[in-house]
Parts: sequence; structure tokens; C-alpha cells
Amino acid sequence: MKKEDTVKLISAEGFEFVVDKEAAMVSQTIHNMLTSPGSFAERQHGEVTFPEISTTILEKICQYFYWHLQFASVLIYMSFLTLCCSGKETEFPIEPELTLELMMAANYLHT
Repeated sequence: MKKEDTVKLISAEGFEFVVDKEAAMVSQTIHNMLTSPGSFAERQHGEVTFPEISTTILEKICQYFYWHLQFASVLIYMSFLTLCCSGKETEFPIEPELTLELMMAANYLHT
């Protein structure tokens, strides 16, 4: 995979997550940072630092990005057809103790 096909997301503690650009673009905020016209550092270097998001939360967000790529179209299709299913195979697991921080990060990232 080429460097321009990936994005480095950096947590408050400095931990670096290298993810596919397509996955990172699930976030409207990251999408805007990487595609806005001009010479923004995020666009030039392909990395985004999140000084307010911990490593644990950013890791969960990265997992969500890939989950979203895999299951979003399936969930939309199922919703459109109003199928009834358990949802177990498409459920994104969230530990209760992470819920508040994840909600705040998701709000910022527009995911």
C-alpha cells in the first residue's frame, strides 16, 4: 500500500495509528482536513494529531472506521428492506466505560 493511501492518526499520548485513507474518511472532520484546498499540514503530511483523544478511544475509533466500511452498506440495505434480524453479526461492540468519551470524540469527528 502506498503512503498516499494511508493516514497517520496520532493520539493525545503520541501513539500513532496508520489507517487506510478510505477508512479515515468515514469521519467528516478528517475528510475535511485532508481534502480542503490550501496547504494545511494535515494534507501535506498525511497525519492528524488529536490532542484531546486518548489512545484507547482513538483505537476504538479506528476500529469503527473499518467496521463502518464493512457493514454500512449492509445496514442501509437491511434498513431499506426493513428486514428483521438479530444484528449480532453487524453489531459494533462498545465497552460501557468508553461510552462517554467515544460519544464526545464521535461528535467532534462527525462519525
